[in-house]
Amino acid sequence: MNDARLKTIEQIREFLAGTADVAFSGPTDESRRHAFVANVLQRFRYSRLAKGQRGVLFAYLQRLTGYSRQHLSRLIAHYRQTKSLHPVTRANRTSFGRKYGPQDVALLAESDSLHDTLSGPATKVLLTRAHQRFGDRRYARLAAISVSHLYNLRASDGYRKQRLVWTRTRPSPVRIGVRQAPAPQGLPGYIRIDTVHQGDQDGLKGVYHINAVDIVTQWELVAAVERISEAYLLPVIALLLEGFPFAIRGFHSDSGSEYINHDVAKLLDKLRVEFTKSRPRQTNDNALAECKNGAIIRKLMGYSYIPQKHAAAINRFYAEALNPYLNFHRPCYFAADTIDAKGKIRKTYPQNQIMTPWDRLQSIPGYEQYLTPDISTHELQQRATAMSDNDAARNVQQARKQLFQSFAQRQLGCAV
Repeated sequence: MNDARLKTIEQIREFLAGTADVAFSGPTDESRRHAFVANVLQRFRYSRLAKGQRGVLFAYLQRLTGYSRQHLSRLIAHYRQTKSLHPVTRANRTSFGRKYGPQDVALLAESDSLHDTLSGPATKVLLTRAHQRFGDRRYARLAAISVSHLYNLRASDGYRKQRLVWTRTRPSPVRIGVRQAPAPQGLPGYIRIDTVHQGDQDGLKGVYHINAVDIVTQWELVAAVERISEAYLLPVIALLLEGFPFAIRGFHSDSGSEYINHDVAKLLDKLRVEFTKSRPRQTNDNALAECKNGAIIRKLMGYSYIPQKHAAAINRFYAEALNPYLNFHRPCYFAADTIDAKGKIRKTYPQNQIMTPWDRLQSIPGYEQYLTPDISTHELQQRATAMSDNDAARNVQQARKQLFQSFAQRQLGCAV
């Protein structure tokens, strides 16, 4: 670029204002750019300019050379001291001597091969012991190496030519769901879900139970599936979400692949449901569902193997007997937060806070507004009063007995 017509700072300022949206690509050769900077500084007598005029000239040089502000400042400071900018050559370029040569890299590779590549700090201890304790002078330089530079040598081409290290593929983070605890703010519709496996036998998987519990009301729905693949699990999850009497706003699970996958995420996104997953080393994130697994599913179904073919019969038992009992007749503990003398929040479980999920739902002010359009309070009240608590429990026990008898009959039929 020929800028000989630019002779004053005002012309430079007008040039910058008129080319604000124009991109320049100056010479890529460092020597030519240094010569251009020196020529401009000399022509405008940079040292005699006022502070504001220096800023205009600085912006002009930065615009045409593409240098960063820091690098251009160093060049100008060097010009003011020496009145020149030397061309960049290998002779005057700053270089650093190599402390560790090919012999040191070879020794490091040999040591790593013998000890199966220990960590950096452990390898440094081995190198130091080789020189100081066992008197091997070849390790004199490596004994003083820093751990960080030891890793630099391992990453060098010389090291890789002598030794290849095969490592397993590192798992990439799954960007499905948000790692945080659900925050229902006292409102229903935030469920926690978990899977319970009904044992293995002779290499065959048993049936799977899906347990979904609302955080605030402890409203619980249980279902069974033959497998936890998407083809079996997605329809069951959709039915569970539709089975709650209130709109679902949050869905929380552990990090199991049966829930953390794109199919489940797509289903929840379609329903506009917040998807969260448990955090590492935070055992309380999904503790409610896991507690219900032991207190309800394991108590009723036990730990013995149940073949997958019985999933449909178990589902009928859950829908017709167990789920109504859990939500309208089985009392649950609800915590009350108290603050002690030290200001620490402690949870207590007073007697008046032990109630059924239906009673807990009714205790929420204006709970009717959270119900789904196809559910009315009158309908829920009818379900709650259709039978007594003892009759509902008796119905569960009888249905459970018939269910397990059907398992035995089907097994005997197959054997015959």
